Amino acid sequence: MRSSSYSPGTPARRSTRAVLVLALTAAMATTLPAARAATPTATTPTTTSGAEAAVAAKPYMGWSSWSMQSSKYPGLNPDGDYSYLTEKNVLKQTDALAAKLKPYGYEYVNLDAGWWRAQDWKPGFDEYARQKADPDRFPRGMKAVADHIHGKGLKAGIYLPVGLEKEAYGEGKAPIWNAEGCTTADIVYGDLRTTNGWDSAYKLDFSNPCAQKYVDSQARLFADWGYDFLKLDGVGPGSGKNGDQYDNVADVAAWQKAIAATGRPIHLEISWSLDMGRVADWKKYSNGWRIDTDVECYCNTLVSWDNSVDDRWDDAPGWTRHAGPGGWNDLDSLDVGNGKMDGLTKAERQSYATLWAIAKSPLYTGDDLTKLDSYGVSLLTNREVIALNQGSTPPARPVTPSDPQQVWAAKNADGSYTVALFNLADSPAAVTADWATLGFTGKASVRDLWNRENLGIHKNKVTQAVPAHGSRLFTVTPRGAALASTGYEAESATNTLSGNASLADCPACSGGKKVGNLYVGGKLRFNDVVVAKAGTYMVKVAYVSGDPRSIDVSANGNGARHHKFPSTGDWGTAETVSVPVTLKAGANTITFDSGTGYAPDIDRIDVPKSS
Repeated sequence: MRSSSYSPGTPARRSTRAVLVLALTAAMATTLPAARAATPTATTPTTTSGAEAAVAAKPYMGWSSWSMQSSKYPGLNPDGDYSYLTEKNVLKQTDALAAKLKPYGYEYVNLDAGWWRAQDWKPGFDEYARQKADPDRFPRGMKAVADHIHGKGLKAGIYLPVGLEKEAYGEGKAPIWNAEGCTTADIVYGDLRTTNGWDSAYKLDFSNPCAQKYVDSQARLFADWGYDFLKLDGVGPGSGKNGDQYDNVADVAAWQKAIAATGRPIHLEISWSLDMGRVADWKKYSNGWRIDTDVECYCNTLVSWDNSVDDRWDDAPGWTRHAGPGGWNDLDSLDVGNGKMDGLTKAERQSYATLWAIAKSPLYTGDDLTKLDSYGVSLLTNREVIALNQGSTPPARPVTPSDPQQVWAAKNADGSYTVALFNLADSPAAVTADWATLGFTGKASVRDLWNRENLGIHKNKVTQAVPAHGSRLFTVTPRGAALASTGYEAESATNTLSGNASLADCPACSGGKKVGNLYVGGKLRFNDVVVAKAGTYMVKVAYVSGDPRSIDVSANGNGARHHKFPSTGDWGTAETVSVPVTLKAGANTITFDSGTGYAPDIDRIDVPKSS
């Protein structure tokens, strides 16, 4: 995991992996850190306010300042690191968004970290310990910026780190606005324990009503300025931190309450790499949650493929079922519009946009909107792809293993399927979407969404040549019949377990049990798997895995195929993927072998009656 947008003191460069983040931040002393279905439908998060659901009825779209703030690209930050965020630059991007992207649904202009900090990163606060706009960055103040954004028919977003910033403490003597008798000493713990992803703030103690009053005062300020969106950053559990000190669920709940009290519908987005174990809280109290680290590379471009963009294919699947109206899984900025500045190939830019669209992530770009190239415009303004993201289509998840060539899909309300083909390998490869992975057989019509063309009727599958790190995005409409299969439970007495493999209860599994402990040589062999004729079958595997895990699959003692199964989100949820298995006519064995590592738990397999 990488850090989020804000860093205290001198802005910290953020690395691409958790181990690097922890090493870097330690050195800097600014410590950062259900039902089984192949195509699950979105679930509606629990919220306590109708206004909140209305705010996040669909993934939001817009622009955010952080990608350009954090980049070393020549000319972006001429006055020093993170200097891009100024009133002048925000208004320039606002005008460009209104002219170029507003007609396609982009509406939020979000100011990220640093609006209250000088170019040397020293902060400013008002007399009530609330962040105050830096006069050099924003000479007319934050309300004037929001007014300009609103004047373009757009919505304004602002940013805060969670907690009471250390510099705002004022020896505990600063009064809290509209809270007689309350000071900063009353709103934090007596031992001044720190919180958030950088330990840049003191943890608020909500056992004292003064703490809620402080959050209320911040929310009131933003509402009076006219802001429509708040990114609350460094939230834990997550953001590289765990433990009571970094548990900010109470903060998020306090912000929801404070926003509701203002009477202004403000979208509350929390960041970053949130702990999935607390997803019920994120869904209850916020409108969106970052599931991953920052997408920016903190290098001489905005992003890079292997710095973090490619991680999302592993990290997104487990979160899929939690997204829906009221709250969405946030994959971070979509930087695909600036070509050389983005730091990606055209194929990578399309794959990036494809995943964000099908995952129902908010679509907010961090690009320089004044310098969009023609290809970037085509990606950001494709109405069919935007409609997929913004409409009733559920989030997609993998229907094949998370191998270098993989297929994601979602079943749509009209019976069609959204189908994405990805080649994550470093060289071109063919990628096939077999209709069996979608649950039907025979013919289907295929429409290419990026190229906006119909590809005609395809029987049983569609295969495409895909460039390195490339993708294709289709709508597939079945014309054939439902797939008939034979099911085999993992716990069946006819199967053979070896090594550490053992049975376990599993309420989410089809038979109430599963085979687990598949590690370091543990094996599960399904015996007497019968098919009428020889061929390669797309065998659907129901499994449980709290993280991505690999397994070897073989038939009849022949060569095994190594597959990585995507996370199901936790160890109490089952999902399915389909794997190709070559079978002979008559009885077969299918073996799942953990090899030298740890494999997912297996619930059952479903073998099609025809190859």
